[in-house]
Amino acid sequence: MAGARSSLGRDARLVGVIGSPVAHSLSPLLHETAFGAMDLPETWRSFAFEVTPGQAAAALEDMRRSELTGLSVTMPHKAAVAGLVDESSAVARRLGAVNCVINRDGDLLGVNTDGEGFIASLARGAGFDPAGRRCLVVGAGGAARAVVLALAEAGADEVVVVNRTPGRALEVAELAGAVGSVVGSADVEGALARTVGAADLVVNATPIGMTGVSGPTTGGEQWIVSPDHLQAGQVAADLVYSPRPTRWLAAAEAAGARTLDGLGMLVHQAAAQVSLWTGLDAPVAAMWEAGEVALPAGG
Repeated sequence: MAGARSSLGRDARLVGVIGSPVAHSLSPLLHETAFGAMDLPETWRSFAFEVTPGQAAAALEDMRRSELTGLSVTMPHKAAVAGLVDESSAVARRLGAVNCVINRDGDLLGVNTDGEGFIASLARGAGFDPAGRRCLVVGAGGAARAVVLALAEAGADEVVVVNRTPGRALEVAELAGAVGSVVGSADVEGALARTVGAADLVVNATPIGMTGVSGPTTGGEQWIVSPDHLQAGQVAADLVYSPRPTRWLAAAEAAGARTLDGLGMLVHQAAAQVSLWTGLDAPVAAMWEAGEVALPAGG
C-alpha cells in the first residue's frame, strides 16, 4: 500500500482488495470500471494487495498510514478484520465478518455487503424476490451465513440450511430467526429431496465446483444437494463464478430450473462498496459488463 501511495502521490484516491491469494481478484477491475463510468478523476485507483494469513492487523495499519479510502476484504481475512476495525455495521457484527472497510480520517468502519449483493443479483439476474418465498441454502461457511441473513431480512417465508455438519447448519439457520430451520444432508426417507422440491430458491453456497478447488467431481461429484432434485419453476443459484456455469448449475438448468451464477453477487457487492467509498451511485451495468468480458460464460 505504501508503494502504491508513493508511486501515485498524495492526491490519489486509493482503494483495493486484501486477500490470499488475491492476484486473480476481479475487484480492482470492477472498481476502476466504476470509477471510469462515474467520470471520477483518473487519480481514483484500485489495487490487489496480497496479505498472508495472520497479517490483517498490519494491513489495516498500512491502510491508515497510506491513507487509503477503502478496502475490499476477501478470504481469509473477513473474520479477523471484523475484530480489528474501530466500528462495525449491525450486519457485520451479526455475521462476525467484514468484507469492506471505509477509512474516515483514520477511523475504520467495517461493513458486509455480501448479503445485499446477493439479493440484488437475484433481482437483476433472475427476477426473483425472496419475500414470502421458501429458500434453501447449501453450506455453512461465511458466504452461506451472509446469504441466510439477507434472505431472512428480505422477508423470506422459510430459510432452510443443509450442511454435512449438522451443528454448523443449526448455527447458520439461527441467523434467520423464526424462519430458519435445518434439514439433514443424508436423504433419510426422502426428507432432503422433499425439502429441495418444495423450495422456490436453492442456493449452493459451498465452493464445490469452483475452479482451482480440489475435491470430487462427477461422475463422482459429491454435491450436498443433487441437481436431480430440482425442477422447472425453481431458481438455482450458485455463488461460484468460475467456471461459468458450474457443473451443478448446468445440471440444474437441464432439470428445468432458472439459474444464476456467482458473477452477479460479485458485481453487486463490489458496487455497494464503491457507493460507500465515493458517496455516489455505482454504475452496476458497466461493472456487470466488465465482469462478463473478464469471465465469459462457457469460458
